[in-house]
Amino acid sequence: MLRKGEAGFRIYVRWLRGEIIRVNRSINPSFDEPDSFVLDVKTGVVHTNVGDLTNFLNQGLTNSPLKNVTLSGDGDQIKLRGTLHKIVPLPIELAGTIAVAPANRIQLHVTQLSVLKMPVKALLGEFHLSLSSLFSPGNISGIEVSGNDIFFDPVKLLPPPHIRGELTGVRIVNPDVEETYGNAQEDVTRVAQWRNFLQLRGGTIDFGKLTMHHVDLIMVDLSDDAWFDLDLAHYQEQLVNGYTRMTPEAGLQIFMPDLDTIPKTKQNQNISMEWLKNRNVAPPADVTSR
Repeated sequence: MLRKGEAGFRIYVRWLRGEIIRVNRSINPSFDEPDSFVLDVKTGVVHTNVGDLTNFLNQGLTNSPLKNVTLSGDGDQIKLRGTLHKIVPLPIELAGTIAVAPANRIQLHVTQLSVLKMPVKALLGEFHLSLSSLFSPGNISGIEVSGNDIFFDPVKLLPPPHIRGELTGVRIVNPDVEETYGNAQEDVTRVAQWRNFLQLRGGTIDFGKLTMHHVDLIMVDLSDDAWFDLDLAHYQEQLVNGYTRMTPEAGLQIFMPDLDTIPKTKQNQNISMEWLKNRNVAPPADVTSR
């Protein structure tokens, strides 16, 4: 479970194989700067919670006449409900199908648009309503309206770190939207019983005050629940409260707890210069206990 941005937007990664690509050729990818890299997926299956997506869309619709949006659906069928602020507030419902579109976008083909549960054609003359007028797409990066279709660009629409790749499938698997990249279904089946982990190899990466060259890093989930909760906004708390081992090849193995399992009252001990200068002062208890 990759938390993206301070708003806590979550991406659930069932399986992902790909590359971390730096955005700026002169700046290393950094866990502390999610805008510094993109995830270029070769094969993968990721889920986005419908509730998270709804909240994120409503934040982006602040300058749009469409407010209070909710999403629902199943398979390739989707419904969008909201309140249209045009002359007077009106309840609106949009129904359609979702599919993969060129340029790795998601296409929502609208088959029905209703206001006050009446077909929209009966109201067009009075309200001058069109699909493009609902979203004011110029104010929302990653959304384009063309005729009866709405196109969503996940790279532009969702918060960093951005995920890109060859999108081969999209559907609603309640309570999530599932996106498939490449041919990942065999991988998902093969790793179903594996412990959750994130492994990085090659290249250079920054995290905190450290820079690792010829990266050999694996982060392993210490919890026994379904998801490894990796929060890029607070990952250093997870590092501090986990365990780190160096391999004979100078790689790092980091065993990390989920963020919500870290006691809120725990005070992390620092090894200060004063301690280094006085061998008669006992080391912190949490160091010797390990």
